[in-house]
Amino acid sequence: MLARPDAYRCIECGLPYRATGFSYYHGDLGNGAAYWSERGILCSPRCSLAHHRKRAAEGTLQQGPAPDPFEVQPFSRR
Repeated sequence: MLARPDAYRCIECGLPYRATGFSYYHGDLGNGAAYWSERGILCSPRCSLAHHRKRAAEGTLQQGPAPDPFEVQPFSRR
């Protein structure tokens, strides 16, 4: 069986989802990442704060909450 690369990584430090040290919502892997933005997931409070500071300096802070990247989006046909 071939190893599948992890689709989710911290957008600040690159730590893969499921790695030791990754913070999960309520400490449960099944709940998804504890921190995220519309640009991707963040592994820890440290990376979340670094991302916020970087976005503040760029002037690109979010104006509202980002959608949960782990919620399944319904498939729609057009």
